[in-house]
Amino acid sequence: MNQSKERLTSSEIANLWTHYIRETMGLCVIKYMLNTIQDPQIHHVFQTAYGLCEKHLNKLKKLFHQENFPVPKGFNEEDVNLDAPPLFTDHFCLYYIHTMAMHGSQSYSLAFTLSIRQDLRNFYYQCNIDTMELYNQSIEVLIAKKLLDRPPYYSTPDKIHFINTLDYVTDLLGSKRSMNSIECGNIYFNIEKSLITKACLIAFKQVCKDKAIIKFLEKCLNAANKHIGTFTTLLLKEDLHLPRTYDLEITNSNVAPFSEKLMLFHSGFLFAAAISYYGSAAIYSMRADIVMHCEKAIIDDLLIYSSFGKLIIKRNWMEQPPNADDRKIINK
Repeated sequence: MNQSKERLTSSEIANLWTHYIRETMGLCVIKYMLNTIQDPQIHHVFQTAYGLCEKHLNKLKKLFHQENFPVPKGFNEEDVNLDAPPLFTDHFCLYYIHTMAMHGSQSYSLAFTLSIRQDLRNFYYQCNIDTMELYNQSIEVLIAKKLLDRPPYYSTPDKIHFINTLDYVTDLLGSKRSMNSIECGNIYFNIEKSLITKACLIAFKQVCKDKAIIKFLEKCLNAANKHIGTFTTLLLKEDLHLPRTYDLEITNSNVAPFSEKLMLFHSGFLFAAAISYYGSAAIYSMRADIVMHCEKAIIDDLLIYSSFGKLIIKRNWMEQPPNADDRKIINK
């Protein structure tokens, strides 16, 4: 059988639908930032991002048409104001695209492993390569401009060691051993992502006019600040350095470059990604206090995401994901 004619599975449908909406959102943000960036090197990175985003969307549209699947509305020119003055500095735009490349890489990798059809595996395989290329470009510019914050350094071990005491898995009341490199790396990574999220939320709140969405963004900021404070304290107790903040990379513009629908959706996306990252950090930690903090952060973010879902539905902005076939037999 021709694989391209095989029926799509639920996972394949979900990924195509989700990635189309996210790609259209990303294209709006990239278009706007391309229009404001002055630095030639950073502008080049965004030109690459724009080209990749358009390529992915064209392929997704082709797949939808091939399957007689209605193309989602997603986001379009109504959701971006290209005449808006800069809301972000060039440096923040670079940090932003670097972070979004990380999110994209994780998402495409998962979609690849959940795809059965060869044409979809080929698509997500190429998306992964594209995203890694964008990541490479963005990190090289960050390094060249001395803007890259590196995680704390740990000394390399002199020999192999084995854990020979159960005290390594500490309880909440026991004495805390030093944080190992896996735990430190995950915590540092999550703080970085939280700081990028916080800056985006500050910018969105600054230009938003919808009172209900402003209230939601304030709730998001409170959660982000709480998590930044918690995990920052863990690193400081180990005398480990912290990533930089990005709040000063937001300009004083009060003209919204994006629709309130896009800003709300983008905020929800960032919190959904955070839930995944905190879950990974909890799984790989063997210190009970770190696991507890990650679990609390997940609960906080799930509550935020629930509020996001209710608000986006109230605004009639939530496209319904494809439903399962109705197999109920109604007896008459």
